[in-house]
Amino acid sequence: MLSGRRLDLLDPTPVDIEIEDIAHGLAFVARWNGQTAGDYAYSVAEHSLLVEELFGRIAPKAPVKWRLAALLHDAPEYVIGDMISPVKSAVGPDYGALDDRLSAAIHIRFGLPAEVPKSVKRQIKKADKISAWMEATQIAGFSEAEATKFFGRPDKAVMEGLAITLRPPIEVRRAYMERHGVLLTRL
Repeated sequence: MLSGRRLDLLDPTPVDIEIEDIAHGLAFVARWNGQTAGDYAYSVAEHSLLVEELFGRIAPKAPVKWRLAALLHDAPEYVIGDMISPVKSAVGPDYGALDDRLSAAIHIRFGLPAEVPKSVKRQIKKADKISAWMEATQIAGFSEAEATKFFGRPDKAVMEGLAITLRPPIEVRRAYMERHGVLLTRL
């Protein structure tokens, strides 16, 4: 990693994980395989910031630790990349196991339980699907009907006032690290 840490993907440990590496990696990983409108790729870091905001709207009384979990929901992608669902399925269960091991190490590193409770996971997944719907319709060329077919009908009230933004990776990296820092201080 850029921090100098050596991360064993098959046996990751919390001491080998740094937020700077996560923020940097996610800011340079494009969602939608880079097939989005705009001057910059829509990064996993930008997506994660949106998911955390949506989660806060879905579960406004949730403890800060679950907002942190929402921000980190795709953190393993800083080393394994963002694969579209059909590719994940083709890779098979080993991909999920790798993702789970990395997630557990990341969570422990930042003071979260290795595994997020199922009820919280469902709320984060709901925020993730709303984000995907917004991304699909705003920057990936989907009609609302197409996006609804793939991601479900979003609660439009939860999305009110939010728009997809495309920023240079350096700005997104900084925003991700700042948000992470704010959430950590509130734990």
